[in-house]
This record gives sequence, C-alpha cells and structure tokens, in this order.
Amino acid sequence: MSVIAQLFPQQMPQLIMFDLDGTLVDSVPDLATAIDLMLCDLKRPAAGIGKVRHWVGNGATALVQRALNGTMMTDETVDPALLNDAQALFFKHYEQENGQHSRLYDGVSETLTALRRLQIPMAVITNKPVCFTLPLLERLGLTFDQILGGDSLAQKKPHPAPLLACMENFGVSASQSMMIGDSINDIQAAVAADVKIACVSYGYNHGQDIRTCGAHAVIDSLSELL
Repeated sequence: MSVIAQLFPQQMPQLIMFDLDGTLVDSVPDLATAIDLMLCDLKRPAAGIGKVRHWVGNGATALVQRALNGTMMTDETVDPALLNDAQALFFKHYEQENGQHSRLYDGVSETLTALRRLQIPMAVITNKPVCFTLPLLERLGLTFDQILGGDSLAQKKPHPAPLLACMENFGVSASQSMMIGDSINDIQAAVAADVKIACVSYGYNHGQDIRTCGAHAVIDSLSELL
C-alpha cells in the first residue's frame, strides 16, 4: 500500500506541501562551494561538503553562522558586522553556484508528474530565500502551484505559519493536507499545523536519524508516496 493510501485511506489529499533541499533536490554541492568561497574571502579554512551537509536546514543565516563558528552553533557570539559581511559574500557566490551542481533525487520527477496528473495542488515550503528558490526550481524544470521561501513570511519552519498560510491560500483543512520533508524542522512545523508528515530517509537532518523524530511515515524514495 502506498504511503498516501495509508495516511489518507478515505480520499486523496487536497494539498501536498514539499520541502525543497534534502527532499526534492540535493543542493549541498552548490551550497558547499558558495560557503567555501565565502570562507576563502574571509581568509578562513574551507569547511568542505561533509560539514555543510550537516549544517543546512535552517535557512541561509543559520548556515553562515555555523560556517563562521565551524560547528552547529547558531549563537549570538558572531560579530553582527562580520555576519552581515559573510552573508553578503555567501549570497554573491551562491547566486553564481545555485543550480550548477544540484540534482533531483531519484523518483522525484516521476512522482511529481504522477501527482500533477491526479490534479492535486502542490506547493514548496522551504527555508531557502525566495531569490534563490525560484531560479533553482526553474533550472531543474520544476513547477508548483505556490512557493513560500524562508523570507516569504515573518516566520519560517519549524514555525507552522508557512503551512497554515499555504492551506489558507488553497482553502483546504489540515485533515486534507500533507507535508513531505526531510528534517525535524519539517516534522515540528507539520505537527504544529496538525498536518500529516512523511519524511524521506536520505535528506538533511543534522546527522540525526529521521526515523526517530516522529514522522507519520518515512520513505526511501518519493515514488513510495503513490
């Protein structure tokens, strides 16, 4: 039985909301390159793709803070002026790298096409700034009915506000909606919005096993949704 059939035994969901990085797209190669170029500009040692893969998931500012700290820390010890300069450098480099090495995970394209045939509205809810989200989706050939980035609202995941705003836009209830993500941030947002959440096992969850985080389902490929 498919995951959607398990979670929605009576009728198909009327809205599916997707996280982007780590769920639909492996974007770490681009992010790591931009982070390392930023660190080089600041005369600091490169972080490398392994560390960046561990740091992503809470938006650009948190990623830059972690790169400056060299750890998962996003405390207030980073000098605000340094953080502003570093973030500007990161944005400059990421604008050039965005989509250059990113790839869709296996099963993503086919599953999105199948869902589109079923005429289920689909949205992307990501903590990535909109100015980077839209070009990345365009370069990967992905289209959605709504796109909310980390700067679209005053709050971003794990706050439920983006999910609630998306459901309101489509006029659907929480019981008719589901979220597909890869991290504890997605789970916390979905639980707070009272939405069913399925997580992929391969994404970015700061090194923690997503199976232990309370998702309603964990899948190894997006194709398991149908």
